[in-house]
Amino acid sequence: MSRPAAGPLHVLRLCSVFEPPAARAATAPGALPGELDARAARFDPIGGMQNHTATLTRCLDAQGLRQTVVTSRLAGPRGVTPLGDGARVHRTGLRVTRLRQLWALSGLRTVLRAGRRAPVDVVHAHQGEDLATLPLARLAARVHGVPLVVTLHCSVGHTLTGRGPRVRLLRAVGGWIERSTLRRADAVVVLTGRTAAAVLQDGVAAERLSTIPSGFDPALFTGRDGDVFPGTPRPRIGYVGRLAPQKDPATLVRAFGRMREEASLVVVGDGPDRALVHRLAAESPAAGRITLAGFVEHARVPAVLASLDLLVLPSAYEEMGSVLTEAMAAGLPVVASDVGGIPEVVRHGQTGLLVTPGDPDALAAALDRVVAEPALRARLAAGARARSADYGWPALAARVAAVYDRSLGVAPDLEPAA
Repeated sequence: MSRPAAGPLHVLRLCSVFEPPAARAATAPGALPGELDARAARFDPIGGMQNHTATLTRCLDAQGLRQTVVTSRLAGPRGVTPLGDGARVHRTGLRVTRLRQLWALSGLRTVLRAGRRAPVDVVHAHQGEDLATLPLARLAARVHGVPLVVTLHCSVGHTLTGRGPRVRLLRAVGGWIERSTLRRADAVVVLTGRTAAAVLQDGVAAERLSTIPSGFDPALFTGRDGDVFPGTPRPRIGYVGRLAPQKDPATLVRAFGRMREEASLVVVGDGPDRALVHRLAAESPAAGRITLAGFVEHARVPAVLASLDLLVLPSAYEEMGSVLTEAMAAGLPVVASDVGGIPEVVRHGQTGLLVTPGDPDALAAALDRVVAEPALRARLAAGARARSADYGWPALAARVAAVYDRSLGVAPDLEPAA
C-alpha cells in the first residue's frame, strides 16, 4: 500500500459517537452561533470520545487532510454537515437509545461510497463500548483496499468492568471482535501504556502499536470568560462529565456529604444517572451547597474549569479520562480514582491525589485534605499546569497523521509503543 503522489490524504473515520451538530435557527430559536443541538446533547451527553474524535478531525483538517466521518446521529437530524475546510460528517442511524449499533447498517452505503469524492487512503476506526464499529471498519478497509487504523478509546476486553448482562455480552463478544480486529489492523493506537501492554499480550505486534493520549485544545484555553458560578462560595469542588455508571458521580455526591471541611460541589453534566444524582443531592446533609449545573457544551468547559478550585473524577473504570488533561491545562488539582489509565495522567502527590474507586469515605478524606491545605492545592495546581504541556491536541494530531503515513509505508516507524 502506498500514498498517492498528489492530493491530500483522505481518511475515512468511523465512530459510534461524535459531537452533535450545531443548533439550527429553525429548530432552536435563540441558539448562539455554534451552539450544539441540545436535543442531541441530552440524548447522549458528550463525553471524552465525542470530544476526541471531533477535535482530532478539526486538527487534521487544519493540517490539510481530507476526512469523511461516519457516525450515529444521536437525537439530531440525519444528514451531512461540513467541518472545517475538508471534512464532512455523515450522521446516520435511528433515533433510539437501544439497538444503537444499527447506525452501522444505516451508514454502510456511505462507507462503501466514500471514495467517490476522492479515493480513500486510510480507514480509521474509533472503538468505544460498542460492537459494530470494528466489523464495519474491517469491511471498509477491505472494500477500499487501504490500511486500517484502530484507536481504542475503551478496551472492552481489558478496561470495561461490571457484572450486568450488557457488560458480560460486551466483554465476551466485543472482546473477541476487538482482539481479532487489532491483530489484523495495520496500526493500533491506544491512549495509555497500560492498554498498550495488554494488547501486546493479545498478539498485536509492537511495530504496529502507538500510544497517543487524548488531549486538550489550547485554542479553547486562551480566553478569560469570567466566573461561571458567581453565587457559589469557594472553595469549589467540581465534576464535569457524563452522569453515567462508568463515571460514578453518585459516589462523589455521597462523599461530599461526609466531608468535614466546608466547600461547594458543582456537578456539570447529564446522562442516564441524572435522576440518581439529583435524588442523592436532595437527600445529602450538604444539599444547600450542591449545584447541579446540567449539560455544558465542550467549548464552554474551559470557563467552567477556570471557575473551579478542584476537579474530581470518581470513575469505576476509565481508559484515560480526557477531562483530566483539560483540568491540568486550567491549572486544577485533581482527585481521581486509582483505576485504569488514570494514574498515567494524574501523578499522585504531584498533580493530584488518587483514591480507591467506589469508596466514598476515602474520597471524602482526600477532598478534605485538598480543601484544608491551600499550600497543597497550590502545589498540585502548579504541577498540573506544567504537565499539561504533554497533552496539546495539535501535536497529538500530528502524531496520529504520522501513524497514517507509516501505515502507508511512507514514513519510518518512530512512534514508541508505550
